Amino acid sequence: MITTQVCIIGAGPAGTTAALQLNKEGIDCVLVDKAVFPRDKVCGDGLSGKVLTCLKKIDPAVAGRLKQAGFKLNSWGVSFIAPNRRELEVGYRPDFNAQDERHKEVPIGYVCKRLDFDHFLVEEVKQCPHVQVYEGLAIDQYILEDDGYRVSDGKDFTVRAAVLIIANGAHSAFTKKVAGIHMEPRHYIAGLRAYYKNVEGTHAQNFIELHFLKDLLPGYFWIFPLPNGEANVGVGMLSEAVHRKKVNLKKELLHIVTHDPVFKERFKNARLEGPIEGYGLPLGSKKRKLSGERYLLTGDAAFLIDPFTGEGIGNAMNSGRLAAQQAARAIAANDYSAAGLALYDAEIERVFGAELRLSTRLQKLVRYPRLFNLLINISARNKKVQELLSCMFYEVDLRKKLTKPSFYIGLLLNK
Repeated sequence: MITTQVCIIGAGPAGTTAALQLNKEGIDCVLVDKAVFPRDKVCGDGLSGKVLTCLKKIDPAVAGRLKQAGFKLNSWGVSFIAPNRRELEVGYRPDFNAQDERHKEVPIGYVCKRLDFDHFLVEEVKQCPHVQVYEGLAIDQYILEDDGYRVSDGKDFTVRAAVLIIANGAHSAFTKKVAGIHMEPRHYIAGLRAYYKNVEGTHAQNFIELHFLKDLLPGYFWIFPLPNGEANVGVGMLSEAVHRKKVNLKKELLHIVTHDPVFKERFKNARLEGPIEGYGLPLGSKKRKLSGERYLLTGDAAFLIDPFTGEGIGNAMNSGRLAAQQAARAIAANDYSAAGLALYDAEIERVFGAELRLSTRLQKLVRYPRLFNLLINISARNKKVQELLSCMFYEVDLRKKLTKPSFYIGLLLNK
């Protein structure tokens, strides 16, 4: 049996970030994942400015190595395209200017395959003296005892820890069985991802594209440019709508790239690379209890994906950092009670609350094409709205923006 202060279940972005933060705090931990890395993860593959910001807070050297990594493509923003095809470009930085050559020196967003990014994070964690990493072990037994949790793969691997950080994704058994959080079709997106080669017409600054096509509402079609002429292409729609409308997402994706008047031209020379694969996105459009006696939920296991943009990785990493900080406080106070760990929920609300509520409102607008067209038209002319959307990918804590009277004055004056 392995005894440690913290056991992290799941070595994706949330779990590895938690491990990096615990190492910084000088706290011993065990990180366990059922996969052996590198491994693929079906995802949109977009890394917003939140990712680099989070890593800089933990260890600037790790952030520096990510900047130098060759597996990613630098990206400077997001293009939102309304049902009427009106486009709104939002830089990952509020001061982004495509005409300013200096922006090329400081990209803060990237696009890269999760196969490479998650492996990068795991390899960084393996260099941490306070972290033990175990791969290829599926934890499926969680037993709460007086002095901590005992977790096991049901065979020969057992860990006893004072506190658990749960980071094992959207299908976490712990989230369902212990935390009592279940998938709800109104707060869950069904998605499909494909890799295409030679898609034409991608943005000069590698903006990721979110196309809110009328037949996909509430949902969107996306194109994220990747290195080596590849692109992550996919569709996502609220699960509730998929079931109600009896939508076949694979047929929708293939129909878009072959028959849509815009995309059939962009995909005329494109080649599908590999299979079209599905995955689920647990949305942060509903507030949930993310902690309990001796445990903290993070990332997709905590249902923290942005309901409007689909931003998941940055939110996962920031929740992992916050969970690690809360675990450190619990260890210092020797208080692992549900009441003691509830401060984590307050921190999640402080950092993500305003943003997730705003995104939920925007997601609801998407259901009405005329209103959403109007929103994009207004936003394309209003710098303050663009700044607000930019901060959703960059600043993390939107409260700073939303509590300033000057922001609302500028909003009303269209400045």
